[in-house]
Amino acid sequence: MLPTNRQPTHPGEILKELYMGPLGLTQTQLAQYLGIARNGLNEIINGKRSVSPEMAFKLGDAFGTGPEMWMNLQTNYDLYVAGKTHKPLKKIAG
Repeated sequence: MLPTNRQPTHPGEILKELYMGPLGLTQTQLAQYLGIARNGLNEIINGKRSVSPEMAFKLGDAFGTGPEMWMNLQTNYDLYVAGKTHKPLKKIAG
């Protein structure tokens, strides 16, 4: 069940605050390690880009979390955001 009282934290914020910060990693260092462009990592950290399945594998490998954690964070965030504008449909009777 998704939280309804607050927006879930974007995985980029989790990455920055719980992983990069404590390890003293810069965006440049992590981007080089992951083999991605620094601006792409910056967009994830700033919540302007989603964590893709490929990126979830890279982050899971890098931090020993597994890709599922990163995908679950992204999915929870995306569903919450989409739910803010979703207009429910009537159930198909059948």
